[in-house]
Amino acid sequence: MNRKKKQEAREKASTRQLMGIEDITGHSLVTPHGELVFFMIKPTNISVLSDSSIGARIYALMNVLKGISDIEILCLNSRENFEGNKSYLKARMEAEQNPVIRKLLMQDMTALDRMQVQMATAREFLIIIRLRGEKEKDVHPYLSRIEKSLKDQGFTAHKADESDLKRLLGVYYEQNVTTEKYEDYDGERWVIFGE
Repeated sequence: MNRKKKQEAREKASTRQLMGIEDITGHSLVTPHGELVFFMIKPTNISVLSDSSIGARIYALMNVLKGISDIEILCLNSRENFEGNKSYLKARMEAEQNPVIRKLLMQDMTALDRMQVQMATAREFLIIIRLRGEKEKDVHPYLSRIEKSLKDQGFTAHKADESDLKRLLGVYYEQNVTTEKYEDYDGERWVIFGE
């Protein structure tokens, strides 16, 4: 295929095709490299745990991981990242000559730090299982064993559903952390059926 035809094909491709996603099912993303099933693990606020408790959490995670052969781990910020704003404020403080304005910028920086600490548990941790041609009858018991293993080791976890997957893609690819409901198609909410 020549370069012009490739460009035209890319322009006509859907967002899913551009991301390499063939389908979003009720519990997985189907890609050319296998079906991806996501288990969402509620994060633990380790800042309030003792060293021995943190060690126990790590050991529990190791027990889960060693029992699963084809596993990947993903961590996402499910809230906005403040680093860009903090860098901007720091540069403004260094350039600012007026001490009153510098003090206000410092107060803004302190407020951002406080917000960031409060949102530290807004990270999402995911265990990804890549299914490669497993028989349909074997998939459900396999996934149930993984979910049970996570819960047995004290993790609060659940298998991501279709709305979770859309939100994860929105955060990962678009850094969109504010949308409450993701559409299958852009502008879908404005379409009125039956008219």
